[in-house]
Order: sequence, then C-alpha cells, then structure tokens
Amino acid sequence: MKIGCENFKQSTGQGGFTLAEVIISMGILALVVEGVLLGHVKFASKAEWSARSLAAQSFASQSAEQARSARWDLQQWPQGVGPGQSDELGLTNIVVTASLELPLAPEPMIATNYLNITQVSVNPPVRQIRSDCVWSFMRHGPYTNSVILLRTADQ
Repeated sequence: MKIGCENFKQSTGQGGFTLAEVIISMGILALVVEGVLLGHVKFASKAEWSARSLAAQSFASQSAEQARSARWDLQQWPQGVGPGQSDELGLTNIVVTASLELPLAPEPMIATNYLNITQVSVNPPVRQIRSDCVWSFMRHGPYTNSVILLRTADQ
C-alpha cells in the first residue's frame, strides 16, 4: 500500500496569526482573568461580611432573650430589684464587649452589645428590651444589628 503525497501542497506562509492578533488576544485574556479574580475577591469579602453580620445578630438576640427570661413578678411582695428579687433586671443599661470566634475567620470579631430596658407603659405594665450589637469589618463601619422586644410582667 502506497500513500501519495501529491495532494498536499507546501505551506506558503499564508496561515497562522499575526503578532498584532496574538497581542490583542492576550490583552482580552488578561482582562477576563482580572475580572474573574476581582469577582472572586469581592464575593469572598461579601461572604465574610455576611458571616460577621449573622454573628452580631445572634449576639444581640442572645442578650435580648436573656433579659426577656429574667424574672419580673408584680404579685410578689415585697417588691425588689436585683438577683433573686421580684424584678431581677429593673430599668437598666448594660454594656458587654465580647470577642466572637468565627469559623474560618483570620481573627476574632470584637463586638459591643448595648442592652437597654425602658418602661413603655405603666398600666398595663410593658417594658421595651432593646439590644444593639455594634461591630466593624475591615476598617469599615461601625455596623449595628438591633433586636427590640416588648414584655409584660410575668410573661
């Protein structure tokens, strides 16, 4: 079996890409790669911000729920304010600073929680429990996550 080569012509230098086409295609490739990398960095930053915001919201909710679960009994006599009394918290302002550990975070998150309990109504007795968690992220902020609850006595 003999294969003939008469149908193949020698290359005359007409095929291929010019130097200008190669440079332009490399420039387009560089812009696409840059866009992908910048998009990835922005996405990672937003995901980190979202994780920290959720941690701050949980911290604020935890503080508000602890205040809500404190004893407030108007039927007990004598009335007193403090631990073990008929009103364990009373009208108060509490400030707590904590370091929140986040999974996969390079450093812990420092957050300050402000808990304010105010009287809204005397008859019926209603108090407002407001918990504000203040935090920052990458030298931006401060950001505040808030939880507000209303509570009546013995509830």
